[in-house]
Amino acid sequence: MADDRERFERIYRENFRAVLRFAATRIDPERAKDVAAETFLVAWRRLDDVPAEPRAWLLGVARKVIAGQFRSQTRRDALATRLEGERDSAGDLAATVEDRDEVLAAFAALRERDREVLRLVAWDGLDAAEAADVLGVTRLAFTVRLHRARRRLERALEPDSATPQKTRRHVDAHS
Repeated sequence: MADDRERFERIYRENFRAVLRFAATRIDPERAKDVAAETFLVAWRRLDDVPAEPRAWLLGVARKVIAGQFRSQTRRDALATRLEGERDSAGDLAATVEDRDEVLAAFAALRERDREVLRLVAWDGLDAAEAADVLGVTRLAFTVRLHRARRRLERALEPDSATPQKTRRHVDAHS
């Protein structure tokens, strides 16, 4: 462990300025500090993956961190724009509150597994690949889970959903 710490400290001392300069030429200086910090956090966590000559590897990590920040900012901006548009076209506040309450009740009635899948996409703004990573499943498995969770939510929102819905089961043609 002491060897790992010494190696990381050497990597940090020799490359911090280069990583910070790389980030500062692409984004504002305050965010560049955050990018450098996150880059070295990744380096510490993946120290065994850091090559003997780490500069290019570190700059690649910094590039991905910056891209992640841009994606997050783009999602936040899009959400703010969408919310502003919804607020402007909200119309009857009572109907909006009633709709929201219905959606929340339907959401709460779902299984935790379905709620988690929907939260990752709708609330956390992750795409299917990112959400799959969070859950530790393949992208395909996540996409299937998301599709099923959306279907269950839609069914829960149907006007006659007060009666329990039967779920389809695969029946062998020979039985």
